[in-house]
Amino acid sequence: MLSAFARAFRTPDLRRKLLFTIAIMAIFRVGSFIPTPGVNYTNVRQCIDQTAGGTSLLGLVNTFSGGALLQLSVFALGIMPYITASIIIQLLRVVIPRFEVLHKEGQAGQAKLTQYTRYLSIALAILQSTTVITTARQGLLFPGCTLDVIADRSVVTMLLMVITMTAGTGLIMWLGELITERGVGNGMSLLIFTSIAASFPAGLWSVMGGSNGIRNIIIVVAVVVVVIGLVVYVEQSQRRVPVQYAKRMVGRRMYGGTSTYIPIKINMAGVIPVIFASSILSIPTLIAQFGNQEAGWVQWVGDHLAAQDAPLYIAMYSLLILFFCFFYTSITFNPDEVADNMKKYGGFIPGIRAGRPTAEYLDFVSNRITSAGSLYLVVIALIPTLMVVFLGISQNLPFGGASILIIVGVGLETVKQIDSQLQQRHYEGFLR
Repeated sequence: MLSAFARAFRTPDLRRKLLFTIAIMAIFRVGSFIPTPGVNYTNVRQCIDQTAGGTSLLGLVNTFSGGALLQLSVFALGIMPYITASIIIQLLRVVIPRFEVLHKEGQAGQAKLTQYTRYLSIALAILQSTTVITTARQGLLFPGCTLDVIADRSVVTMLLMVITMTAGTGLIMWLGELITERGVGNGMSLLIFTSIAASFPAGLWSVMGGSNGIRNIIIVVAVVVVVIGLVVYVEQSQRRVPVQYAKRMVGRRMYGGTSTYIPIKINMAGVIPVIFASSILSIPTLIAQFGNQEAGWVQWVGDHLAAQDAPLYIAMYSLLILFFCFFYTSITFNPDEVADNMKKYGGFIPGIRAGRPTAEYLDFVSNRITSAGSLYLVVIALIPTLMVVFLGISQNLPFGGASILIIVGVGLETVKQIDSQLQQRHYEGFLR
């Protein structure tokens, strides 16, 4: 492995791409510490220390921004507007036929969908920046902190803050595209990887508090290593459905007669179900924060839906993950479309007739594998909550279900891309 890294940096073209990628990631991290105009950075730091890093409601967004959200920096929104826009565009393919047509048009259609994603990202950035600034003005961003984090509350200052945060989102999208074009790996995924990895040291340090700090951090590190190994094993696992192509004559040439397979991953939905479930469960808490804190329904929401170790929260979180796992998989994997393409090019699954029987067989296999994948996602997502319950530590853990899945997924994909480029030059890469 180490010799492969050395060969990667000895290759001029690959070394240039790696250094360019690292430089963009460093610029991204620097922007996370530049405060937005109009923010009292000293008071922000004091509020973060007093409230132990903010509320659990914005924890997911703060993790994806590398801690920039609670610091109200120019990159406060991070990559979340782009992630949300990408998910919305994918879901709209089911509702808007035009989007499905663009998806099937190849590179030209994908470029058009990417352009729509950018426009939607900017619109979501405006909405999210306005929400964050309003929350900060009303003192809800740091509950219990009486310091004023926004020095000037004039309309001009508020507008300048919205424009700055929105421009920061646009800059992040540009930096991600630069990595994709001139660096190594997918730019947007690597920026998310950078944000999550940057929050690990502070999270580990928070576990050190208390009389059992050393024991807790040893247990947490051991669990993280085991979970990473489990995630790597499951994410690499797949069900290979064999496909045989019949021989056919085109002119004087013989085509077909080859054997291949359809790879069906155990976790085809990725981290999307965890993000959806967390977002939906945060809505009641968000509404309750703006209500009368003495009201009975507000206290009920705080006891049963705001606390991540509450039985009702755990049950609803698990059910939502199961639902969105099947829902998103049904959108991304269409057995009817796969069966039609196989029939068009003379392919068939041995023992299964082409056409409708093939689609039904693929649907059966997909549902059975998704059942195991959804349970796997529930276990990974609930590990931080179980750690909170059994160890009695704070909820500011250095990892979560979504974080581990993203870290491992992006790491594996980046290593594969570096490995493929090494094999083109040296016929030997990272993976042996």
